[in-house]
Amino acid sequence: MNKPESDGRDLFAIAELAREFEISTRTIRFYEAKGLLQPQRVGSTRVFRRRDRARLMLILRGKRLGFSLREISDYLSLYDADRDQQIHLLAEKVDERLSLLERQLEDLETTITELREIRRLAAERMALNND
Repeated sequence: MNKPESDGRDLFAIAELAREFEISTRTIRFYEAKGLLQPQRVGSTRVFRRRDRARLMLILRGKRLGFSLREISDYLSLYDADRDQQIHLLAEKVDERLSLLERQLEDLETTITELREIRRLAAERMALNND
C-alpha cells in the first residue's frame, strides 16, 4: 500500500479516501457503523474531515499490526481525551502484541526445525529404499 499523503484539504468524499488508502468504500462504511469514524452528512453524502482521515489511517495501521477493532476503538476513544492515558494504553497494547508475536515466532521456529528434521529423515529413508 502506498503511503497516503494529505494535500492540505479539509474535506474528503468516501470514494477519495477509499482510493487513497486502497480499500473499499464498504470498509469505510463498516468502520463508520462500528463507531470508529463519524463523518458529517450533507444530505445523503458522507463528508469526511481531516480528523476522520487521520482516524482512518490509525485504524488501518492498527489492523495491519494485528490489533482488534475493540483495541483500536479503545485507543481512538482516548484521542481527544487524556493524551497520557492514550500513550499508556498504546504502550500496554504494543507490549502485549509484541509478546504474542514473539511467542508465535518461537512456535514457528520450533515447527520449522521439526519439519526440517522430518524431511531429513524421510530423505534418508528414501535413499535407503533406493539402494
